[in-house]
Amino acid sequence: MALIAVAADKGAPGVTTACLALTLVWPGAVLLAECDPAGGDLVYRLPSARGGQLDPGRGLLSLAVAARRGLSPGQVTEHAQRLRGGLDVLVGVVTAEQGTGLEPLWGPVGAALARVPDCDVIADCGRIGADGPHYDLLAYASTVVLVTRASLEEVVRLRERVAAVTGALALRHRPGIPVSVVVVADHRRFHAALTETGRALGPGGAARVAGGLAYEPKSAEALGGEGGRLGRSLLLRTARDLARRLALVPQPAVPAGRG
Repeated sequence: MALIAVAADKGAPGVTTACLALTLVWPGAVLLAECDPAGGDLVYRLPSARGGQLDPGRGLLSLAVAARRGLSPGQVTEHAQRLRGGLDVLVGVVTAEQGTGLEPLWGPVGAALARVPDCDVIADCGRIGADGPHYDLLAYASTVVLVTRASLEEVVRLRERVAAVTGALALRHRPGIPVSVVVVADHRRFHAALTETGRALGPGGAARVAGGLAYEPKSAEALGGEGGRLGRSLLLRTARDLARRLALVPQPAVPAGRG
């Protein structure tokens, strides 16, 4: 199935919020994988289906240990945990030091995530910088999604990050992976922000604007918990439209795994 890698440049907003929102409304079976090498907070932020805290030792770290001995895609779900509300999540590392220890394994983990049977995977890749081992995971993605706001300074950084991502993928012999942009914008300027960002990226560029997410801090805080009427929020309504668009992105052939 598809691996959708979601990331942002430094200072850009809401990668984790975007991933949670997309996972909630994805049109099919889906797994949320926390793949931020700098460390994530889902293990502390979200409640497990059984109540209480998620197990920080079961997730990306345990999957990486398995990858040292060879990893089949079917093993991925054995390391996932279920959240209250029914979402399945592969929790990530909680510190940058743990992320550094995974550097040789990002490729094998990416290969497994790209082939999870009967399930798409949305990977929260955090804020990505210069080329490095973490890009080995992006090389197995069906599409790379970059999150931004429509401000001038963030769009300028976005253009630089698009060039860095496409260059890193080309070095890994994966130049055909589509790069999409998601704009986080206030509802009062939502469509204008998407149009302006598309113009700034330029026609025929290396990335396209796939859609946007409404900026709603209160709705974002409720994601993964007791959502109540969250399904009617602008955040999830825009996420639902975006999920449909991303699910239709043509998928390039996935290279053979190494693990």
